[in-house]
Amino acid sequence: MTETDGEGITDLPPSAKLVYKVLEYDGPLTQKGIVEESMLSARTVRYALERLDEVGVIEEDVYFADARQNLYELNELPAEQADPAISD
Repeated sequence: MTETDGEGITDLPPSAKLVYKVLEYDGPLTQKGIVEESMLSARTVRYALERLDEVGVIEEDVYFADARQNLYELNELPAEQADPAISD
């Protein structure tokens, strides 16, 4: 899925941007791993992951060590979708 209604990463709430950065530096991670790294609540991380999924910047895969969990990682974005305001 690509950007919806013109919404990009810069339009997301701060929690979603933090989760994006955590995945950028430490990903791929499970939701529990993101909670530990970001120090956000599990509910906030779930919401942030939903928002990042809506924009189409993350992938969700099965975590083979524990199939009850999912593994989240960033998609490779084309240069025109990459947001320089988020990068280092």
